[in-house]
Amino acid sequence: MSGNTLAHLADIGVERIKGLSGKRGEKLRKAGIVTVADLLLHVPRRYVDRSRTLPLSDVPLDEEVTVVGTVKKVSVRRPRRGLVIIEATIYDQTGLLKAVWFNQAFRERQLAVGTEVALSGTLSRFRGSLQMRSPDADVLDRPSESLVTGRIMPVHPTVGGIGPGYLRRAIHSALLKARPMPDPLPLAMRERLGLLDRDTAIGDIHFPDQIEAAEAARSRLVFDELFRLEIALAVRKHRQIDQAEGIPHDGDGSLVEAFLEALPYEMTGAQSRAIAEIQHDMAAPHPMHRLLQGEVGSGKTVVAMTALLTAVQGGFQGAVMAPTEVLADQHHIGLAPLAELVGVRMALLTGSSSDRDETLQAVAAGTVDLVVGTHALIQEGVVFSNLGVAVVDEQHRFGVHQRVELREKAAGRQPDMLIMTATPIPRTLSMTLYGDLDVTVLDEMPQGRVPTRAEAISSDPAALERVYSIIRSEVGEGRQAFVVCPLVEDSPNLQAASATAEHERLSAILSDLRVELLHGQMKSADKESVMTRMRAGEIDVLVATTVIEVGIDIPNATVMVIEDADRFGLSQLHQLRGRVGRGKYPGRCLLVADPTTPEGEQRIAAMVETTDGFRLAEEDLRIRGQGTVFGARQSGIADLKLADILSDMDTLIVARREAFDLVAHDPELRDHRPIADETAALLGGSEDWLFIS
Repeated sequence: MSGNTLAHLADIGVERIKGLSGKRGEKLRKAGIVTVADLLLHVPRRYVDRSRTLPLSDVPLDEEVTVVGTVKKVSVRRPRRGLVIIEATIYDQTGLLKAVWFNQAFRERQLAVGTEVALSGTLSRFRGSLQMRSPDADVLDRPSESLVTGRIMPVHPTVGGIGPGYLRRAIHSALLKARPMPDPLPLAMRERLGLLDRDTAIGDIHFPDQIEAAEAARSRLVFDELFRLEIALAVRKHRQIDQAEGIPHDGDGSLVEAFLEALPYEMTGAQSRAIAEIQHDMAAPHPMHRLLQGEVGSGKTVVAMTALLTAVQGGFQGAVMAPTEVLADQHHIGLAPLAELVGVRMALLTGSSSDRDETLQAVAAGTVDLVVGTHALIQEGVVFSNLGVAVVDEQHRFGVHQRVELREKAAGRQPDMLIMTATPIPRTLSMTLYGDLDVTVLDEMPQGRVPTRAEAISSDPAALERVYSIIRSEVGEGRQAFVVCPLVEDSPNLQAASATAEHERLSAILSDLRVELLHGQMKSADKESVMTRMRAGEIDVLVATTVIEVGIDIPNATVMVIEDADRFGLSQLHQLRGRVGRGKYPGRCLLVADPTTPEGEQRIAAMVETTDGFRLAEEDLRIRGQGTVFGARQSGIADLKLADILSDMDTLIVARREAFDLVAHDPELRDHRPIADETAALLGGSEDWLFIS
């Protein structure tokens, strides 16, 4: 394909564009806009229709409107501590209005006198004058510029300190040089899906003749972005199946059957279905790559154990890697008796294992069948005799390369990989972050398990006294409690409860109870001692940090108190709630918080409203935004620039279908080189990350 494809433009530096050769170009490069392709994909965040802008004298009241005017005056008031009020007077040839912002001090710098601005908000009258409270504001500059007068004007997000005006003109210059742009998608696909051609879409997203044109352009470019992602995942999936040599495990042995018969309870239907799916994967000649997700307490560990035993009964070893020593100990304590029942040899390997050398020798010699450990499993000197399956628990706690290093501990053929998480992943994320994995969801809870409800509690003394009363009442009935704090030590910069300070305080308040402390900075032996006594019922109240967030199983614990709960993410709150009510007694989760931000209020409200982890995951994604989610990843793909994986879910489904269908017919993309080139160029090497799930 000839012409200025996006793949070609991804090789041209942004400094080649008029006006961006000096300091401005350098600022853009530092901010992530390095190439002309990056610049053209920096799309407007909104538009101002200058062809329909009303004079101030004609703007209707109490309606959402956009007005354009010039800044006449800006003032700052600080009526009390913690409150800053910015007032700006805006005028045009027909009148004045006053715009007011609260605690947005940056507006003073943004709204220089003489600057032309667009304000979007609701116009009202206050003391006889027109007013907008907390409107969105965009600096337009150059009112005589042809790109903004009498037409729909794009307002691009400021980046690297470069404002909308400079970006608008730079993008216009880039388009003049880049167009016409050829289209990598086959014509038949575009017609079938009703998509604009690439050239029209790139032009209309920046400089539309009407708003409807911008919307159609966005639809095409959102599809492109998601399609590139799914193409990379589809290629990876095909390579997993066709090129990687795996281990065809025999699932007809007696170990799994004996293990399931030894369980003291009946499995759920979801567990049975998950085991069947895993057994099917493991029998195939290519390596399994499966994501097992399920609510806290849904029985993932039992399902994982059947995978491990399937490997063992064929003469292979199994490994379980957990993110913390506390969780590794928990797995070992829970699984070792069951393994012993079916004659399977099991060992624990962590950084503090006292018998480390003996364990390493046994693993290398093959005299140990299953090894549970932390990242110590992937350290130099750990050699497996015949690793057949690797289980990674709470996968989001590990970097990608740590998972790969565990897989590479197998010599020759690749072991099967089972990746587990109790953090519910929205369908949108599982189709993007983990799109090359087969996904199994445990969507049933064991019979009799009652979800633990959450209750919001203020931090005032009267409310806290009620918390202590609940703890005393439950302990009096023979139960135990957790109190979780966001910090280990007190911080002068953060007003948040610390575990050490809270332990001292509660030890005095609950002096009649046995109160202990647990946090990640303690020595391994001390942590193990605390958890051993907690399991034995020798501790009434355990004050801890989020070290207990995952995997801790204390069936006798019924109270979870979370201090400064608004400082935790929703997934953390949900995980912590799942630590109680795991036995025959119902649990209570008390969220102690006085939220100071809208996001904090939303998180607390969501926790109180539902116990459904998948609903909470969607809400968490909505509150935090996808940029936070993608940015939290250890490596790889950049944030989506146009698509929103919640609102564009329907497009994601179509893009995935089209991508996987195309790769099924053309696995190496030999007949679709433009698509292959663009995917490689715009994922910027991060497709390597996608190929290492």
